[in-house]
Parts: sequence; C-alpha cells; structure tokens
Amino acid sequence: MNGICLNSRNSSVLVVDDEPGMRTALQANFQRHGWRVETATGVSDAARVLEHTSFDLVVSDIRMQDGDGFEVMCSVLKNSPATAVILLTAFGSVPEAVESMRSGAFDYLTKPISFEQLQAAAARVMQRVSEKTASDRPPRKTVTIAVTGAGIVGRSPLLLQTLQRARAAASTDADVLIEAESGTGKELLAKFIHESSDRSRKPFVAVNCAALPEHLLESELFGHAKGAFTGANAAKAGKFELADGGTLLLDEIGEMPLNLQPKLLRVLQEREFERLGETRSIHVNIRVIATTNASLGAMVEQGRFRSDLYYRLNVIPLSIPGLRERIEDIPALARYFAERFALETNSAVPVLDPSFVDKLQAHSWPGNIRELANFMRRVLSLNQGAKIDAACFYKEFRPLGKHRAGSPSMPAPGTPISVLEKIHLENTLALAHGNRTHAAEMLGISLRTMRNRIKEYGLPPRRYA
Repeated sequence: MNGICLNSRNSSVLVVDDEPGMRTALQANFQRHGWRVETATGVSDAARVLEHTSFDLVVSDIRMQDGDGFEVMCSVLKNSPATAVILLTAFGSVPEAVESMRSGAFDYLTKPISFEQLQAAAARVMQRVSEKTASDRPPRKTVTIAVTGAGIVGRSPLLLQTLQRARAAASTDADVLIEAESGTGKELLAKFIHESSDRSRKPFVAVNCAALPEHLLESELFGHAKGAFTGANAAKAGKFELADGGTLLLDEIGEMPLNLQPKLLRVLQEREFERLGETRSIHVNIRVIATTNASLGAMVEQGRFRSDLYYRLNVIPLSIPGLRERIEDIPALARYFAERFALETNSAVPVLDPSFVDKLQAHSWPGNIRELANFMRRVLSLNQGAKIDAACFYKEFRPLGKHRAGSPSMPAPGTPISVLEKIHLENTLALAHGNRTHAAEMLGISLRTMRNRIKEYGLPPRRYA
C-alpha cells in the first residue's frame, strides 16, 4: 500500500462503530498504515471525544444503535469543520444519504468494502484537506458522494439511480438485462449485483458470446460428453454447470447465433439442460445477467434476435449512463486510476492539476470509462515524476486532434451520439492503420463485433484488413 495514504504517519483518525469486531478491524488497519487511532462506540461517545480532540479524519458507520453517521458528521462540523469524514454503510441507504447530506466534505463507501478501498478513500480526503489548507481561499463546505463497490466509482445522480435499481434487483432471483454502450462498465455492474445478492458466496461465471465461434460457444455454455465431437477427449462441464448456485454473465448476448437462442431460452425457462452428447438433464439454480451494447429491441424488429428470448431476458432492464452524461464523476475516476497506477508501480500517488482535470471533463469520451482508463495509464506511464497538468493532456491527446489526410478527426460539439460512435470507430481504425484486429483490441471488443460495427455504420470493409 506504499504511496496510497498521504502523510498517514502524522495523521489521526477517529473510528466510530457500534460493532466491536468491525471497530477493532478498522483500528488495526489504520494503525498498520501508520495512523494514530482513537475509537468511539457510537454517536454519543463520538460527540464526547470530538468536544476535546481534533482529528484529521473520522470514519463512521451510518446505522448505529444510538443514532446515525449524519449525527457524527454534525458533531464534526460543529467542533472541527476542517476534519474529513468517511461514512460506511450498506447501499440500501444511499437515497436517504443523497437527500440528507447537504454540507460537509467526505466520502461515502458502500459495504462490503476492502481495506484497500478504505485506504484509497482516506488518501483522497486527506489530499482534499491538504489542498484546502494550502489554498488562500476560506474552506468551503462541499458534498462529494463516492460510491465504491465492485470497482464502481462515482457520485452522479444518474449513477446512484442505476446502482439503487441494481441493488433492488440483487434482492431477487430475477434475470437482468443490461443495455449500455461499450466501455461503461457493464460487467462491473453485473458483479455489483452478484456481490450484493445472497449468491455472493457462490461462483460468478462470465462468458463472452462474441469471443467464440458458434460450435465452441455451445460447448462452452452447456458442456460436452467425452467423444461428443472430434477433439472431445474428455467430458467437460459448461458455464451453466459451473455457475450453479451463483450468477452467470452472458456478455454481448446480441452476438449469440440465432440457432443457439432456442436452447438458451429453454435453459432460462426450465433451469435445466443436457451436455452435448448426453441425454441426462442437469438442473441448475442460477441467476442470469445478460449484457449488450446494442438495442435488443431493435434487433428483434430486424429479425436478428428472437423476441421470446428477449422478453425472457428482459425481466429487469438496466442501463448505465455514458461518461459524457456523468462528467461530475470524471475527477473521482481520474484519481481512482491514478491511485491504482501508484499501487501497481509502488510509487507515490501523482497529483492531478485542476487544469488537467478540466481538460478531461471537456472531452466527450465516446469510448467511456475504458477510454478514460487507457488514456490515464498512457499519461501516467509517460509522465512519471512530472506534474500532471494541461500540458500533459495536450501532449498525449494531440494525435486525435490532427486533421491531416488519413488521421483521425475530432467531432464538433453537439454531434449526435450515433455519429460520435461512428467517428470513434473510424478514429480507432485509423490509429490501428486499418487493422481490424488491432482496432478491436483497442476498443475491447471481439473481432466479430468489429466486423458487425463496420457493416452497421456503412464503412467500406475492403479498406480494413
């Protein structure tokens, strides 16, 4: 964890929790990272301690027997307004948190959390405190709601609504269909649902329907008996069988061949199937989550997807906003990627200058979070030890802004989303020098999906190898 917690050796934290086991675990974690730690057993105890002692950070559970974390936050604001606060809670209370938190500077983490997430959040709030102390401006009371779970980072109302709906879906066994653009984090949302459900201790198994040829996809899903086909030298369990008791993610479900869709429909209806080459039925207890970056409803109208399968999958529909719709999350995401890079390289967390963050927020990010993550990695890899400012942004982003023949072009502000997606595809193909395989890898999609996109947007297929 070297480099994650800013100045932790000289920092103090008050841990507030009415559960002795959690209180002890949090205390040990902070002490292990060099913090000076005091604990409180609830709201009243925390108020008593805060009257006499100031802390750099307060970490408090929300739901406690003698009150809640918002009362702890009020005590902090009354006695030590510069102190940062992190609230910990189950995700179910996010709506009341959004309504209640009108003042104070803090992060908001959903359970279950890892100590790594907590230390990263501590680094963020300490950095904010440090920035405010260094500023000549009087401290402002601002609200930052950061939801961190299954790798999801953000505070925008649209994201919170999505997560609230996903949390409600997790409390049921209903199948879920996630329709969202590429790079928005569909698999992360699927994992969030799994980890928030009663199935969290059981397997989470994912299969990309676009990554395998048709004859291999059927075997991958349902398994096969020994000798079922040439090369089947041993029996093999399929993904449905491996996911028994847990969750099966069918990624890029729109790429599933039509002739396999009736078999999938039967499994969804009956929760049983046969391995290839066998007649014995296997019963499974699973939840299915399907994801797609295309509109399955439109595919049904075009005859490219079965309507009965669509309605069977679409029990609980979810969508994820594109990054351009949640620009307020870009600073938190940029810090998250910077902290993750620091962990990977065992280095100090780089400081992101406001001018750099402003440029990030001004870009439309047609490739969404995946594009932002790749860009951050490029900037941080090539500018180690440098101040990450607007100059770094222009230096690493400039290739997309060149307008000579054969180079990618930048869309004008207000360009329709469908046109943005086409331009992004053309830009990526240009950067890959027309190589479809390399362009698909850059976008994180399969070669089959790349071929379909080229056809869908009317690009000349012979131009791309």
